[in-house]
Amino acid sequence: MADDIIFSEEQQGLSELLQIRLDKLTKLQEEGRDPFQITKFSRTALSSEVKDRFDTLENTDVSMAGRIMAKREMGKAIFADLLDDKGRIQLYVRMNDVGEEAFSDFKKSDIGDIVGISGFVFKTRMGEISVHCKNLKLLAKSLRPLPEKFHGLTNQELKYRQRYVDLIMNPESRRTFEIRSRFISHVRTFLDNRGYMEVETPVLNTISGGATARPFITHHNTLDIDMYLRIATELHLKRLIVGGIERVYEIGRIFRNEGMDTKHNPEFTTVELYEAYADYHDMMDLFEELLSGAAKSILGTYEAAWQGETLDLTPGWPRLSMAEAVKRYTGIDFMSFTSAEDAVKAAATLGVKMPEGKTPTWGDLLYECFDQRVEEKLIQPVFIIDHPVEISPLAKRKPSDPRLTERFELFICRNEMGNAFSELNDPIDQKQRFQRQAELRRAGDDEAGMMDDDYINALEYGMPPTGGLGIGIDRCVMMLTNNSSIRDVLLFPTMKPIEE
Repeated sequence: MADDIIFSEEQQGLSELLQIRLDKLTKLQEEGRDPFQITKFSRTALSSEVKDRFDTLENTDVSMAGRIMAKREMGKAIFADLLDDKGRIQLYVRMNDVGEEAFSDFKKSDIGDIVGISGFVFKTRMGEISVHCKNLKLLAKSLRPLPEKFHGLTNQELKYRQRYVDLIMNPESRRTFEIRSRFISHVRTFLDNRGYMEVETPVLNTISGGATARPFITHHNTLDIDMYLRIATELHLKRLIVGGIERVYEIGRIFRNEGMDTKHNPEFTTVELYEAYADYHDMMDLFEELLSGAAKSILGTYEAAWQGETLDLTPGWPRLSMAEAVKRYTGIDFMSFTSAEDAVKAAATLGVKMPEGKTPTWGDLLYECFDQRVEEKLIQPVFIIDHPVEISPLAKRKPSDPRLTERFELFICRNEMGNAFSELNDPIDQKQRFQRQAELRRAGDDEAGMMDDDYINALEYGMPPTGGLGIGIDRCVMMLTNNSSIRDVLLFPTMKPIEE
């Protein structure tokens, strides 16, 4: 019952408004008209349908339901705005049509109340498509007032904590998540149409692998073992390539126990896909077609605005090796160095910092120069290819230069959008790279990978040449919706609890 609701001290500033609404609910309950006892309301139309089909629905009876977002009283008539799943529509409520009691009840209703109505479709003298109400029913009482209508919910942190209010008040937030849904649907349809099979792989694992990242650790009581929330889906999906599923993908949640900023949330969504008998060039072609096609389908154009930049997503994106990118933007030619010492001196001239406790190799220095001095300059879509083997433990070496791997990352507007390899399928080489990762882990690098003996066992049965690609769903949605923070494209981003 209403009088059982307890509000915290922080909420007492609204106590007067809350009490008024509670009193209204209590009165309805005492009269045997508790709106929360209503279990169903049958609708025949939504707001967008009425507007889109006005020519055929004019003067036709419809039943609609939604939230009251505004009311304007004019003596014995009330105009109101009804918000449903597809938008807003105006209601016209006249006492002579609905009766004195129903009109009085509606007059006492509050902004935010959820109502069901029936009436006929018409257009006002001002030309606004509306519904002339014949019957009204309160379906749920809103006990909390919505934010002030002209400012909406503008506090960013409150938007993330109370996404339900944000969705009510801010149509642009609703549009963001509609685009997110459409993008995921586009990805799924794109891959399904190309013969890929969608699968599900474990979230809980006994080994943390498939990427270099710090995992979340939990404990399984029955088995009495620590387990890891997955940091990637890669190793399970490639086991399926070994098993003969030659085109496979998974759209799923990934968990990494790392920092939080505008680009990173502890849990996020990726799609990983693998194709037998393909390489990283095939993955570049696929990625370009997928993402440019999504922009064209969802936005209606290859042009997108993001973080103050105007992006051209027209297919035909350049492909630049990491060494070429460093040379272009810093003037340093890593391919001319014959020793790690030369690379150390060159990196020092740029002021590049190396991770502590690590003797840098040529490949480490190439990557750090790119990461610290080049990445921030990449605006238009560009594939950065041929990464050093030190940072690519699961990628196949480049036959023409074993220091490098057949790997790429797509960068758009200073953001990495996806990562792909010609997958390493040599079990001997793979085991040696796992061993190096394990050594780094024992030396204190908690982001380094672990030895996965079962994955080596799978490779020993034979994995065909394979191209693999991982795409950050959240980053792509940020670009398509012109949002600068990952929290804006996650319905419920991770938030620090509010202390009582």
